[in-house]
This record gives sequence, structure tokens and C-alpha cells, in this order.
Amino acid sequence: MSGCRILRAFKPADAAGLAEFHRVAASALAFDGYAPFNEQALFDLQSGRRTAYLVLTDELVVGAALGGRGEIDLVISPEYRRRGYGREAIRELAAPEPNGLTVWSHGDHPAARALATELRFVAARTLLELRKPLVAAGETAKAGASALVGGESISAFRVGIDDAEWVALNALVFATHPEQGAMTGVDLTARQAESWFNAEDFLILRDADRRMIGYNWLKVDGTIGEIYVVGVHADAAGRGLGRALMQAGLQRLADAGCTIAALYVEADSLGPVHLYRSLGFVDHTVDVQYRRLTD
Repeated sequence: MSGCRILRAFKPADAAGLAEFHRVAASALAFDGYAPFNEQALFDLQSGRRTAYLVLTDELVVGAALGGRGEIDLVISPEYRRRGYGREAIRELAAPEPNGLTVWSHGDHPAARALATELRFVAARTLLELRKPLVAAGETAKAGASALVGGESISAFRVGIDDAEWVALNALVFATHPEQGAMTGVDLTARQAESWFNAEDFLILRDADRRMIGYNWLKVDGTIGEIYVVGVHADAAGRGLGRALMQAGLQRLADAGCTIAALYVEADSLGPVHLYRSLGFVDHTVDVQYRRLTD
């Protein structure tokens, strides 16, 4: 590689740039079997919260990236890999970023691991995607209902009524999670505007006094149904309520025609990982976040 700049920034309103970005992402998904950008990265792209780039060589688009806010996401088109474009793009993207810079490797690609070592990045987080086949209708519903023995109830989320209470509970449940715990009312509203959102798929757990103590937000978009985010207030932990919410969610997905359930979980969240595995979830993909070493 020549060392010349190979990145071209573009705005979300640039339809041609956006089309090229998504074309590169789609080609990587088809080749690798997993998406090169997660949902939050795509929200950042749409909102302009981070800077979007195309990776170019002689005006030929060979990759796509997002930078800014101390984080990098990058993918090189499959047909242009192993030519040094990723290395050059990462160097250019990383130059203006702070010492705590992080980079996601979706799918834990071997080339990304090698490049991380070369550029003095170390693995900081591991995110698992777990999946399981869904069982016949009615099987999990009975099990979930039987676990609610303290006057608790599960009902659908009420848009415009439950928003603030949910944001507050979510912040408590995910207080140590850098993305999920930072979710605001604006972020919630943005997700409610997504085509897949259905309040009936957003299960809310309330105690006997009608206080919100847990939730299981589902994303039904095709035959693979996602446990989008699930949580229980710490004061209600240890009573089997997380399992009850999971079973209710799995039944909802099965009723919606989904044949596979999927979820994402931090590998070091031992309690949730144990629960999910006990429900029959197994590893599907692994994402690794690398952090740049400081001198």
C-alpha cells in the first residue's frame, strides 16, 4: 500500500454513498454469514452520530467504515481482502481517536485478530450470539405462567405510558453495560419507529403492586425471532422471574411463526449465560471488541 489516504467521508443524506456502504455490508454478510455492523452502528450511521466512510482505491469502493466517539467499525469487501486495505483504513481511522479507542470484530475474524495484535489492540469484550430452535406452541407458556407465584403479571408495553418507567429500569438493570445502559427516551422512540417494532412483542413484568420489575423485548422480523433485550430488577432477582420472562418470550416468538430464537449476551455475564444455556441456547457467532493499548 502507498500510505495515501484511502477513506472518503460521506453524510447520511448522501444517497449514493449510503447505497455503496450498504452494498459493501451486504456482500460481507453474504460471504461471512454474519453482519459486519451491529444495530447500534447502523443507528449511528442513520443519525450522523458517527462519521461514515467508504474505503477507496483509485475511486473503486473496497470497504466501508464508521468512526468517531472513540469507536471504529470496519469491513472490507470479500473480494478485496488480504491486500492491506484493512490495515491502511484502521491506521487512518485510529489516528485522530483517543487512547481508549475500541474496534469491533464481528464474527471474531482471524484476520481481525492478527491485525489487532499487530496494531497493539487487546480483546476487551466478547459478545456471544446464542440460538435455539423453538418448540411446539403451548409448551413454554405453561412453564412461564407457573413461575409467577407472587402476584406478578406479564403484559404488553404501553407506548407513551410505560416509556419513562422502562428507561429508568433499563438503566438500573444495565448500569455497567456501555451501550444498553445508556439508552435514552430518544433512543427508545427511534426503535419504536422501526418497521419491526410491535408493542405486543414487548413483554413487561409487574409485581403485585403494579411496579415494573422486568421486561423481555422481542424483535420479530422473519423466521428468526430475537430476544432483543431482557432484564429483571436486582431486588427481584433469584425468584425465577428471568426464566419466566424468557419462557413467555419464547412462546410469543413461536406463536408469531418464528422457528429459531436468537439473543446476544456478554460472555462474562455468567448468570444470564447459564440461564440461556439451560433453556437450550447454543453458540452461533462470537463478536470481539478490541481496545488500543496505551503507552
